[in-house]
Amino acid sequence: MALSGKVALVTGAAMGIGRALTEELLKNGAKAALLDINMAAGKTLVEALEKKFGKEKALFVECNVEREEQLKAAFQKTVETFGGIDIVCNNAGILNETEWEKTVSINLLGMIRVSYVALDHMNKLSGGRGGVIVNTASLAGLGPLPSCPVYTATKHGVIGFTRAMALASLGSDYGVRFNALCPGFVETALFTNIPERLGNFSHLKDLTQSIVDNFGIMNVSQVAEGLMELLLDETKTGQALTILPIGRKYAEFPSQA
Repeated sequence: MALSGKVALVTGAAMGIGRALTEELLKNGAKAALLDINMAAGKTLVEALEKKFGKEKALFVECNVEREEQLKAAFQKTVETFGGIDIVCNNAGILNETEWEKTVSINLLGMIRVSYVALDHMNKLSGGRGGVIVNTASLAGLGPLPSCPVYTATKHGVIGFTRAMALASLGSDYGVRFNALCPGFVETALFTNIPERLGNFSHLKDLTQSIVDNFGIMNVSQVAEGLMELLLDETKTGQALTILPIGRKYAEFPSQA
């Protein structure tokens, strides 16, 4: 998929990984709608993107992925502004074991909600152009992070949903590919404040740090490069791409044959 002229929508776009994904999309010729609850950061980012890439390339919409009506309105505004949607980066997420129900609500339920609203616009059977939905999972979606069991569960759910939806889309001729990004530890605000959000498992912060030391820390641009791989290679669907400081690798799963 060449990105020139394509339209992307990114959730959790204002900072961290979401910001890096958005910048990479525009750098490669796409237009993007930025969805986030942080209005100040979102508007500041759009201003910066317009200076760098030109006017009318980016749109900010304040939106909470827990609110279906807000999501529907944001998608509709994107279509009205740019003429359609080709790419969705389902990136909004939190890590907070002290608010585990909210973690599930945003990381898993929000991700599913965004995907279904996206399909309403992208599904070729209902007049959409097809495209790609990329869900931000985590290395914790492939193996446990002991101090963050709920976060681990949500990211396993992201990968399971992604793989199932990829097969469902193929079997239904929706024309939409589904893939998951599975980064390790990335230098973002979410990462730097992990010890404060471990709740009942705060006593495992040293164990968490040892895991971080073992895997190493990446910058957000490495995750954005992984996104481009999943977008540009049209053979990729149902894939979970792990991203670590040493490089990228596709996760292997047991055969369902």
